Amino acid sequence: MSASNTKKTILGTVVSDKMQGSAVVEVVSWKIDRIIRKRFKKNRKFIVENPDNQYHTGDKVKIVETRPLSRHKRFTITEKI
Repeated sequence: MSASNTKKTILGTVVSDKMQGSAVVEVVSWKIDRIIRKRFKKNRKFIVENPDNQYHTGDKVKIVETRPLSRHKRFTITEKI
């Protein structure tokens, strides 16, 4: 078996860009409860690398998994959608 080198790609919205070189991106996903079959929203926030501080609050962005850049940063913004 060979290991796959594909990196995880996620779409989200920039919530905060107050840090220098970093941003907070919120990813919203909809899940369905297995028992009662009701939809509910699940939010997750990631601290990501914001190169040259070019992405700001409200931007829809694509983030890609990278090596650990700091204690909390594991993703980098690649493009604005």
